[in-house]
Amino acid sequence: MIRQLTEQDDAVTQALIQQKPAENLFIIGDIEAFGYAQDFQKVWGDFDEYNQLRAVLLKYEKNYIPYAQGAFDAKGFADIINADQNAPLLSGLKEITAQIEPHLQITYKIKRELYYAKCTNDASLSKMDTSEVKEITYNEIDELGGFLIRVPEFDELVYDPEAKRRNLDKGVTRGYYIERSNKMVSSASTAAENSSSAMIVAVATDPSYKQQGLATACLTRLCQDLLAEGKQLCLFYNNPDAGKIYKRLGFQDIGYWMMYR
Repeated sequence: MIRQLTEQDDAVTQALIQQKPAENLFIIGDIEAFGYAQDFQKVWGDFDEYNQLRAVLLKYEKNYIPYAQGAFDAKGFADIINADQNAPLLSGLKEITAQIEPHLQITYKIKRELYYAKCTNDASLSKMDTSEVKEITYNEIDELGGFLIRVPEFDELVYDPEAKRRNLDKGVTRGYYIERSNKMVSSASTAAENSSSAMIVAVATDPSYKQQGLATACLTRLCQDLLAEGKQLCLFYNNPDAGKIYKRLGFQDIGYWMMYR
């Protein structure tokens, strides 16, 4: 049985999604930030024959994210998405979205598949020298944007410094950087931080300073601080060479993240 969840269902909802904090980064963060009773956000639960919650479907704006640990009513979740007339999007772990996809009546032009990895301990991080790494404050927000758009991988980035400042205030983002000759040359940041997990983003190095381990140092410091707070780390990547670097730092692949657009 599928029904919309409310604040009264929070305990059972958290019991399900907190078993996999990295995998449920977005669901956990959105519920912590906005709860269950917003015009732009809704959460549905699928209950089995014993009235045990076995799956959730979160809608934030136009995006739907499902999560389940086992069998669930995939057609029921698809029916909810199909009923949305506002060009709904779908994102989630591949093994879950693959069960919903056959029941969708929407034709998605873009279906993107990314590697999804997480890190839960610092066993591989202790040997890296992070003495050059500094934490990003309000003073570096504008410089960070200017730096990122100079890096080829981020040349299409739309950077909003005011949004970055707001997110820094809210504690849903943080970042670290290294500078040379008073210029930012490498960085690593988080996004969508919540009480249990955080997404690693914007791992970048100026092309003139590549192959010096600078991004690795920034990422190491970032991971050390987050893990010390008891948070699991996760990230997307589509370049297997980048994946090798992350795996040396203790990240392990946990599947694929799908984005239907």
